[in-house]
Amino acid sequence: MVAFGFLIALEIAARRYGLPGPITTQAQEVVFAPKSGFLLYASMALMMVVLTWRQRFIAAGAAIGIDVTFLLVRWATDAKVTDGHPFGNGALWVILGCAVIAVTRRTGRERVLLLKGVGLALLLVAGRKTGDTWLLITSKTRPAVLDQYVATADHALGNPSWLVGRMVTATGPIGARFLDYVYTQLAVAAVIVTLYQLRNVAIERRFPGHHLVRTFLVIGLLGPAIYMIFPVVGPIFAYGADGGHWAVADLWPDTPPPVNIPHHMPFDEITPRNCMPSLHTAWATAIFIHSRKGPRILQFAGAFWLIATLGATLGFGYHYGADLVAGVVFTLTIEAALRSLARGWDRSGIQLVTYGATVFAALLVSYRYLPMEMAKHPWVFGPLLILAAASVVYGYVRTTKRWESKAAPARQPEPQPELV
Repeated sequence: MVAFGFLIALEIAARRYGLPGPITTQAQEVVFAPKSGFLLYASMALMMVVLTWRQRFIAAGAAIGIDVTFLLVRWATDAKVTDGHPFGNGALWVILGCAVIAVTRRTGRERVLLLKGVGLALLLVAGRKTGDTWLLITSKTRPAVLDQYVATADHALGNPSWLVGRMVTATGPIGARFLDYVYTQLAVAAVIVTLYQLRNVAIERRFPGHHLVRTFLVIGLLGPAIYMIFPVVGPIFAYGADGGHWAVADLWPDTPPPVNIPHHMPFDEITPRNCMPSLHTAWATAIFIHSRKGPRILQFAGAFWLIATLGATLGFGYHYGADLVAGVVFTLTIEAALRSLARGWDRSGIQLVTYGATVFAALLVSYRYLPMEMAKHPWVFGPLLILAAASVVYGYVRTTKRWESKAAPARQPEPQPELV
């Protein structure tokens, strides 16, 4: 009910600016070409963790059949797909069909389990739509941005966006396309990890207390609230050609910005203020954390996706280095809170969440009020920023290992032979 109320509130807010909200855009994809067919099929795969193998084959076949029908109808009517993907409608139809089956054909625990699967799928899709709506709202409600403050503070880290931007440019179109694919398909990577975590749901007939999708959704819910407090558009817009006449100058990625006293700067009403913190870094960090319990290939994939996402966020000029540091701390704090909620709050959980939230707030305050000091003394503030983030990482690893050791069942002593 809370999530539904939140969606309605966003729908109303978007309508005030003459824009379609998350409910409208999702309803349109029942018929029109979806923005991301991959995401819809990934969401359907999440829902299918509650189904038997036979039911999964039927659901997948139905989704493909519906998509083929849509393709034939579009071909017959000469309806060209100019935006989005020509597939994915079938997956959404199957998800909604399973919701109808749960209400009309299931009872008791089986109904609840199937509805949880449908809800998980729809929440993942709604999270993407909600994020899109939030980005539109930030561009309409925050006319001034704080890029000059973050860019100045970023001198303490060595202006990594400019450095990685030149590296990505040197790789040519092949490297750029590869990183762009990693960057845009982050949700699909999350689904792969989640499918591993939920692989036993169909057998156990219940969901685990905590999994990756919960962290993903909370990051997407809380992150835009920080956008509203700390609006930043990113170096490619504030200091690059993509910013047009709104940009300070066309400096990215060849020339790092000079150290001058920063000011609020006006920007257009189109570009999202979605940099602080870097939610792509936050989501990739969450994927990395949850992949640690999987097989070696999943661990490798989680590490790869994190490294590649960091490269893309910096190399495309979407984020400053300071955004990434804040994103890591943001994720670990949320993950600690959700794990504490699942296992029951105790002193160590409260301390970890409080410490993470304090470090995150301190980062934002320092970016806003100490950027000149950070730029003038990079050998002091650069290591301090890294140490602050590392301390949260260390606290998280240490605390969660203690939780896991307490949760592990005690080994029973093996029976010893007795003398007769």
